[in-house]
Amino acid sequence: MDWLYIMSLFGDPAFWQAALVVLELSVLSWVVAAALGMLVALGRNSKFRSLRWILGVYVWFFRSLPLLVLLIFVYNIPQAVPAARAIVGDPFAAGFVALVLSEAAYMAEIHRGGLLAVAKGQGEAALALGVPWRGVQRHIVIPQAFRVSLPALANELVSIVKLTSLVSAISLTELLLTGQRLYTQNFLVLETLFVVAIFYVGLVSVLTFGTKLLERSLDVNKRKRASIEDPLAGLPKAPEGRIVKSIREPGPTVLSMRAVNKSYGSNCVLKDINLDVRRGEVIAVVGPSGSGKTTLIRTLNALETIDSGDIQLHGEPVGYQWSKGVQVAAADRSVAKQRRKLGMVFQQFHLFPHKTALENVTFALTYLRITTKQEAEERARELLKKVGLGAHAEKYPHQLSGGQQQRVAIARSLAVSPEAILFDEPTSALDPELVDEVLGVMADLAAEGLTMVIVTHEMRFARQVADRVVFMEAGSIIEEGPTEQIFGSPSHERTRQFLARVATTA
Repeated sequence: MDWLYIMSLFGDPAFWQAALVVLELSVLSWVVAAALGMLVALGRNSKFRSLRWILGVYVWFFRSLPLLVLLIFVYNIPQAVPAARAIVGDPFAAGFVALVLSEAAYMAEIHRGGLLAVAKGQGEAALALGVPWRGVQRHIVIPQAFRVSLPALANELVSIVKLTSLVSAISLTELLLTGQRLYTQNFLVLETLFVVAIFYVGLVSVLTFGTKLLERSLDVNKRKRASIEDPLAGLPKAPEGRIVKSIREPGPTVLSMRAVNKSYGSNCVLKDINLDVRRGEVIAVVGPSGSGKTTLIRTLNALETIDSGDIQLHGEPVGYQWSKGVQVAAADRSVAKQRRKLGMVFQQFHLFPHKTALENVTFALTYLRITTKQEAEERARELLKKVGLGAHAEKYPHQLSGGQQQRVAIARSLAVSPEAILFDEPTSALDPELVDEVLGVMADLAAEGLTMVIVTHEMRFARQVADRVVFMEAGSIIEEGPTEQIFGSPSHERTRQFLARVATTA
């Protein structure tokens, strides 16, 4: 080995220029392919079958085609289509196009895995805030999916760096071609390729370090976990006596359901549901597991479609419209505007993990431009203070207890000033000792006259807070009426059995 020759190559400007070309081509191709791959992944998860099929063919074809063949084909396209010379007329542009087409197919599958890893409830929580589908993907789903996919995407960046050596086949002056031109003149093959290898290893090492830093900066779970103060401090307990509401007489109907039916395949989960929700009213929906309670509440803001019947918000269909006598899905933005009037709190919290408590609450306000950023932050801090979390505004969800997370979720749903809030078993995912802190906040909201529909297994709370109780079983409303009537003297035998069993096991 001629070590003096090897050392001299590290001072050769041609090698450094070639390394810069490799770096530019690799990073540019990776960034564009990652973006294109995400679009393909979203399309492959689309509800449109034709789009899924077309993009599936794209992924299959370009993952099957050898890159070298694609490079030569792209570089020679101008011979058949002269106008393409402006796009792929030089080796760098042709290499870039070929790498993007090939790598986007691989990255699409990586992104698709990342998208599937994001809990469905994350998107639903953002939709329930009245954010359109595009905003949900851009601000909630894609950031989380990208973080999941980043290690595999970083591996693809390493692959791209090495694949740039193939671009020498179309005469791009990168590291390998630079080395080939040298050793064909001096025949020092091993020495020259040794230097080429060191340059590649150096580039890969630098880029790997960069992606590790990016991965670490995006992973909020690795940030220091803040201490969790007593989650019950400063909050009212669930009430011991009947709530005296500020609005005793319910107002006009806000939501109505008429002859609503919903099935999953052959399983009918809602059967001829009729229900009215009036302004200022608190309705508790109770019943055994599997009775259709959650499905009922999800249909109220179009998170679930209905098979037949009508659901109306102030007299307007929720989530659908009529076209020539046929019920068809309403436009995304139209449904989003309706959802802003119907807040929703989920069983599993579904806080956005990459956003602080404050950012969770301000998200809809700022994205929908309901207020200025400063006003949104002020309102968010007021709401967090209202639910006893004013000192926790800058914490991430993983730094909060379950009860604290659910209280942030309540504050988030209140941020856009909805006319009513839907609660889907808000305490069932909490430890028993944390249940009261959430029920206390809900009791305060009920006392303020907020319209609420609550799916719950907390019978004591339902009796103390609700104006009306709806008892469901096997997808049907068996009985409904004033709270004291349902708990004191239910008219249906099945209701009496359920309440007796719950009282025995409570």
